[in-house]
Amino acid sequence: MDDETNPLIEPSPLPYGLPLFALIRPDHYAEALERAMAAQRAAVEAITADPAEPTFENTMLPLERSGLELDRVLAVFENASSADTNDEIEALDARFAPLLAAHRDAIRLDQRLFERIRRVFDERDGLDLAPDERYLVERSHHEAVLAGAALGDASRARLAELNEQLSMLTTAFQQHLLADTNDLALHLHDEALIDGLDAGAASAAREAAAARGLDGWLLTLVLPTGQPALASLTDDATRDALLAASRARGIRGGPHDTRQTLLEIVRLRAERAGLLGFDSHAAAVTAGQTAGSPEAVASLLTELTAPAMRNVEREHDELAELAASIGAREVAASDWALLAEQVSAERDALDPAEVRRYLEFERVLVDGVFHAAALLYGLSFAARPDLVGYHPDTRVYEVLEEDGTPVGLYLLDAYTRDSKRGGAWMSSLVEQSDLTGLLPVVVNNLNIPKPAEGEPTLLTFDEAETLFHEFGHALHGLLARTRYPSQSGTRVFRDFVELPSQVNELWLIRPEILANFAVHHETGERMPQQLAERLRANAGIESGYSTAEYLAAAVLDQAWHRVPTGSEVDDVAAFEARALEDAGLAHPLVPPRYASTYFAHVFAGGYDAGYYSYIWSEVPGADIMAWFEANGGATRANGERFRREILAPGGSRDPRESIRALLGRDASIEPLLSRRGLG
Repeated sequence: MDDETNPLIEPSPLPYGLPLFALIRPDHYAEALERAMAAQRAAVEAITADPAEPTFENTMLPLERSGLELDRVLAVFENASSADTNDEIEALDARFAPLLAAHRDAIRLDQRLFERIRRVFDERDGLDLAPDERYLVERSHHEAVLAGAALGDASRARLAELNEQLSMLTTAFQQHLLADTNDLALHLHDEALIDGLDAGAASAAREAAAARGLDGWLLTLVLPTGQPALASLTDDATRDALLAASRARGIRGGPHDTRQTLLEIVRLRAERAGLLGFDSHAAAVTAGQTAGSPEAVASLLTELTAPAMRNVEREHDELAELAASIGAREVAASDWALLAEQVSAERDALDPAEVRRYLEFERVLVDGVFHAAALLYGLSFAARPDLVGYHPDTRVYEVLEEDGTPVGLYLLDAYTRDSKRGGAWMSSLVEQSDLTGLLPVVVNNLNIPKPAEGEPTLLTFDEAETLFHEFGHALHGLLARTRYPSQSGTRVFRDFVELPSQVNELWLIRPEILANFAVHHETGERMPQQLAERLRANAGIESGYSTAEYLAAAVLDQAWHRVPTGSEVDDVAAFEARALEDAGLAHPLVPPRYASTYFAHVFAGGYDAGYYSYIWSEVPGADIMAWFEANGGATRANGERFRREILAPGGSRDPRESIRALLGRDASIEPLLSRRGLG
């Protein structure tokens, strides 16, 4: 294959460098990845062979440039493997995972390169570096040490072996989980069993079945334990079966069982942490984050657990009282969401089905999400049907400043399908940096069930909130303006990266945004004022259930990754049960948001020992939300300050500095406790 036939070899000629998706075939990836790795190795070799004294200009700058080709190809390949995979892509993923791990280690553990970085680091005070340059040097040195560059020869060799094995295991975990999730979709033949689903959800279930050549209805599984249909299905047995299917992922034996894979991941991560001089993998991870230590994480999780569980018990009492009053069975885990919706409907006069009629996808996106970005940042979004995405469902928008200056491209892939992994996420296909002169191309992926052709996509409140949340990540990628690629966009501390997305959720229920998009999909009438006020009154307060299920997942992540080197765990279920019991989060009706065997965030998604970061980021996030509220909401002045201090710096400075620059102080936990009803 020559250069002219492989659209990945050279940068794309399309606007903003959008990849030439229409021309890319799976067999293009191997050649492009191999060439890009070779190019980076050659560039690093040139750096290390330079006889001149190490400086920022002859070491850090060429190092920043060295991986640009590989980053470009990897962004497209990783997007394919997560959002539109197939057998060929999965085979390539399994083949290249260890090769890429070995490639990264060959660079990170190169002693000649590390010595040059170390010398620039040691002499940084006398180099007259700009703040972002100094931060680049300090973080590069810190990350090299955490990667093992300061270890002896034998330890570095073993570390490289561990990284290679872990890359294969995490890839296998993701592939097993996707296959098992698809296999466990609940196939229903009797229309009575889908009673309670509204027309849109029922249509999506029928379409999902038809897509697999089945009759009837197919309830596909989303990544979390709690499935959306549990809040509306009226048949007890169907709800039981759906929850059982969700919780069965990875534990049924056979080729897609994830238990042995995750146990090996845990063991190898613990060994790697020991090589690096840490007591646990969690200690190694948090050492490079704002939290600083597993003890700090545990302190926050513990502080929130008792009030969350008190709220769970209060909520359970309400559900039990309702169940008894309507002659329903004793409350089971699969009943919680349904009964909670009924309690809310009676107590708060808030019917989720009614709310959903005002959350038509197009209106939420254009008149909600985009409208908020216009009010805050002066952005506009122009559909670009002339630009081809990687799947027919992918939309492409050009993003412009108020004066027409180009910002970047935004891609949205909203609907679920068998070739897409579960969950919702943001990723970058092209990253902005002044060094390269590139503007960003970012992608949001959701997993909304797709209705039949011609029928509207009506969102649940949670789905609308997820859209706003993920768009907050997209804004971070679009609006960061940094000089160096390694500091671009969302390349920030893991326990800071969720802050912009959590803040962006605020705009879903702000009056100036909600009033603009909440229109009845059939009548065109605006959401009644009373309904909007009830929605706002309830949307800000997290239930005890939602807080507890999140805390349980965060505790599991920490427990698995605080296993010390040399300790052997052989029973996943027993370990999980003990960890939840010890943390005070074992409740038979409140399963963790993610059980270990389908916890893709931490065993395949890069959030290992870092799932706590959602709640950690929510501390400053809630405080910043309160700041917005106190200063008039979605104004350009507020948006520009948030953009300048939080979004624009990307990873070019310590995130704690960004928070202080916005608030004028460190963040307080009080707004979080109030927002989640834990005060």
